[in-house]
Amino acid sequence: MNEKIEISLPNNIQLYIKREDLLHPLISGNKFRKLKYNVQEAKDTKSKLLITFGGAYSNHILATAAAGKEYGFSTLGFIRGDELKDKFLENPTLSYAQDLGMNFEFISRELFSKKEDVSFVSEIQEKYPNSYIIPEGGTNQLAIKGCEEILNEEDETFDFVCCAVGTGGTISGIINSSCENQKIIGFSALKGDFLSDVVCKFVTKKNWIINSDYHFGGYGKITDELVDHLNEFHSKTNIPLDPIYTGKMVYGILDLIKKQYFPKNSKILIIHTGGLQGGKGVNLVRKQKNKTLLHYL
Repeated sequence: MNEKIEISLPNNIQLYIKREDLLHPLISGNKFRKLKYNVQEAKDTKSKLLITFGGAYSNHILATAAAGKEYGFSTLGFIRGDELKDKFLENPTLSYAQDLGMNFEFISRELFSKKEDVSFVSEIQEKYPNSYIIPEGGTNQLAIKGCEEILNEEDETFDFVCCAVGTGGTISGIINSSCENQKIIGFSALKGDFLSDVVCKFVTKKNWIINSDYHFGGYGKITDELVDHLNEFHSKTNIPLDPIYTGKMVYGILDLIKKQYFPKNSKILIIHTGGLQGGKGVNLVRKQKNKTLLHYL
């Protein structure tokens, strides 16, 4: 279901949002899409344990924990940062994941960086037989297959489709199912220009770009300007955005509209990939610093 955003825009530009965040209360947005076929594969291979990787506020960690509870798997998360071991209950994401049944292994950042090494993955599989391993962020071929289902026939009328980019899986699926006359714009939540190389591994179409101008300092970096913008956007539209991914994207889209990047009469579709739970951790940190909070979370 695409919801028109009723805010004043120049050049007769129309803005719509696809509310993927409403697909499931916990397996939210693109995580629902990414896990769909991975969970099915885990069932087909008669795996008992879902294993994955993530940071302290990872949407993917919480979604995997929720998927395990819903579909009858045990779950294990390898968490970046061994210093979190004795204080993870202070973290809203990890404490909720534990409530959903997930166990954790807290590992050093150095070891975490080896999460895709064949030898490290083999060690995990040996240690945990009957396990199904999902990469950090959930991105693999099965995840992309799920994300190819985000767009449907109703969306063929849009000139531009925009989504936030973290590991590249969601936008890859969107590109694969897009029409040739559409332009797909990914807004990177990370600093750097490497994501285009990642996406190229999964797509053959050329109708896309990655915009790296709106990361606000890098992954997880939040500014007062961004928080004020998200609060204002919510007050005008009643649409909640997360500050890590979708919030930065929407800020970028509105800024590009202001700068006349989009042609007159453009019809733009925003993909809301969910992840609102991450905002609770942001508010926790901002409250400690006596800064403005996201008032809708």
